[in-house]
Amino acid sequence: MQPAPSQAFDGKAFVSTLTTSPGVYRYFNEDGELLYVGKASSLKKRVGSYFLKPRMEPRIAAMVSQIARAEITVTRTEAEALLLESQLIKALKPRYNILLRDDKSYPYIYLSGGEDYPRLAFHRGARNQPGRYFGPFPSAFAVRESLNLMQKLFKVRQCEDSYFRNRSRPCLQYQIGRCTGPCVGLINTEDYRNDVRHVEMFLEGRSSAVIDELVSAMEQASAALNFERAAALRDQVAALRKLHAQNHVQGATTDMDVIACRIESGIACVSVLFFRNGISLGTRDFYPRLPLDAEPADVLAQFIAQYYLDRPVPREIILGEAMADEQLLSEVLAQQSGHAVEIKTRVRGDRAQFLQMAERNAQASLTSRIASRQTLGTRFDDLQNLLGLDEPPRRIECFDISHTRGEATVASCVVFGPEGPEKSHYRRFNIAGITPGDDYAAMHQALTRRFRKVAEGEGARPDVLLIDGGTGQVAQALDVLRELGVTGIEVVGVAKGPGRRAGEETLILAGSNRELHPGPSSPALHLVAAVRDESHRFAISGHRKRREKARERSVLEDVQGVGARRRTALLKAFGGLAGVEAAGVEELMQVKGIDRGLAERIYDALHA
Repeated sequence: MQPAPSQAFDGKAFVSTLTTSPGVYRYFNEDGELLYVGKASSLKKRVGSYFLKPRMEPRIAAMVSQIARAEITVTRTEAEALLLESQLIKALKPRYNILLRDDKSYPYIYLSGGEDYPRLAFHRGARNQPGRYFGPFPSAFAVRESLNLMQKLFKVRQCEDSYFRNRSRPCLQYQIGRCTGPCVGLINTEDYRNDVRHVEMFLEGRSSAVIDELVSAMEQASAALNFERAAALRDQVAALRKLHAQNHVQGATTDMDVIACRIESGIACVSVLFFRNGISLGTRDFYPRLPLDAEPADVLAQFIAQYYLDRPVPREIILGEAMADEQLLSEVLAQQSGHAVEIKTRVRGDRAQFLQMAERNAQASLTSRIASRQTLGTRFDDLQNLLGLDEPPRRIECFDISHTRGEATVASCVVFGPEGPEKSHYRRFNIAGITPGDDYAAMHQALTRRFRKVAEGEGARPDVLLIDGGTGQVAQALDVLRELGVTGIEVVGVAKGPGRRAGEETLILAGSNRELHPGPSSPALHLVAAVRDESHRFAISGHRKRREKARERSVLEDVQGVGARRRTALLKAFGGLAGVEAAGVEELMQVKGIDRGLAERIYDALHA
């Protein structure tokens, strides 16, 4: 039972009730906010260290002074406690824990299964479709670069299935030599499957075996006097050898992640180098949220526990700092992955060079981050002065509307804090039930949906609300906040200046009806413009996705009597939906299975 705010938490009495079993403990303040999650091999001993010691580190003392309630969960083993701790930290984000902030899943290359002509594709998200997934890759760029290489080397199709099934002639990719035209039968399934097999071997790291097979095939083609085929294979072998020489890293003989951490000015950077099958897949940097006085070894221990919680684990993890729970982490990761996992901190030779590379990368990224953060801090301070706020804003939200002549209207909400964009808090709102093109109604609907939760006591409240628009859009924001009873938010309209030139925007202060013209040299306006532009980009990308999705759905799907076969027959007969729309009733009747009644229904649906 949670004690009343006036009651002090009796830590010593709580410790006296604890077991010596392993488990997880959680500390809460008087408002019920979770302060900290920790694991222990002995709950009694570990929790007792917070309340029975005469002196504590500043960050520990600051946290203990806020504790109003504590909870424990007993586990069977310390390994179970470590897993549970990592899961709780990632899900609940306690204030005093080191928190890995990574709101994107890793991308993969997907090779579809169960088809005569499988396709290669970029994939992010759940891996539940038939086929194979190769990765993870450190970035979307790395995946797209690899897919581009696959197109050049093996010419396996990458088009969507809906596009592939409705082709009557080969597309541009065939014309420029990046596809073998399986959509129209220009390659048989056996040869295509052989190309797919080479793709799999290459992505598994067996590029040398692929080269050997292609060299053998080239020699056979040459012996059979098929010089055109031999020349094509020769070029493919040359390209593969060049790529193999560029990307193969000497010394990386196994799946391996090399991880380094640097801390400076209260910011931590963890840099990860990825090696798979002897090939470097690049790097990725992380900036975990830190409590006070955190050390690199503490950051790495928490990072590894959280990072590999839901990701594939390599066989080797090379670290720049020794950790107290190194052996325990190895055992937990091995149980999770189903194979042995070595965590190494003392390395020589090539691995030492990789570690130095990761350390240099972490330091360079951290230096850049600190410089960017200082610039951002200056802009937030200037915005405080410009708007006359009591303190610099901690959370800025901006709303924008995007549509094409009223079609597929989408509103965006982006969030910026003192450290920059907080993308995990971005939101899009699909607008419906309004007159197409009515931006005021769209803004009213989006703001109502966003701030209804704030009025109900849920969700974060922004300090500054930016509205991309003039007085009319600002009025909608004020009406919504007034209707919902939400107060204490500075509403600012961002109107384009004369000639729509950057740096000449007008800021409309809703509270006083004043207009500000900070000018192109104002750091505050630079911040406002950056937030507004990000909101605009986010709205446009959402609108395009919604519009494309709507247009992908053929009008023919809504015509009674037109199933998948007849729809395919129509599209093939007329070369696409535009051709079907241009056809008359008599022409539609020429397609097998289309009688006059159905042809008239199709014509009416397309010309309603």
